[in-house]
Amino acid sequence: MPSKKSRPLIGVGVIVLRQGCLLLLERRSVHGAGSWSTPGGHLEFGESPEDCAIREVREETGVEIGDVHFLGITNDFFAANDKHYITLWMQGRYRSGTAVVNAPYEMRAVDWFPLASLPRPLFLSLQNLLTGNSYPRQAWQGAGRDG
Repeated sequence: MPSKKSRPLIGVGVIVLRQGCLLLLERRSVHGAGSWSTPGGHLEFGESPEDCAIREVREETGVEIGDVHFLGITNDFFAANDKHYITLWMQGRYRSGTAVVNAPYEMRAVDWFPLASLPRPLFLSLQNLLTGNSYPRQAWQGAGRDG
């Protein structure tokens, strides 16, 4: 039987679009440091994915979202860090707030990027979603509009 450490963890990634731009942060001091990802984090015990999405976006960036809905799932194995995540992808409608670095120990920068020119490298979970390595395979197609 696998140990607790060898079991996948559950993460929540959050797609937030505003005027055709995607909210991204540059990761720092955590696995995937130096890559660009959406806000997100671990699903807490007893928390719904929707509440996790709202909490993580607010905690990390100061942005408020609402109308949160499910997009898809990615199966993300970070071989270099011996980490395995099942990422629940949620999308929320931008409500208010200016994106700021609220978690400097986890992130170096935050900004809105046009979908046609996302920064590189992308965090594995986001890359999997964008390339269709997700369930359903076309999950990203449903995220191509604001909110």
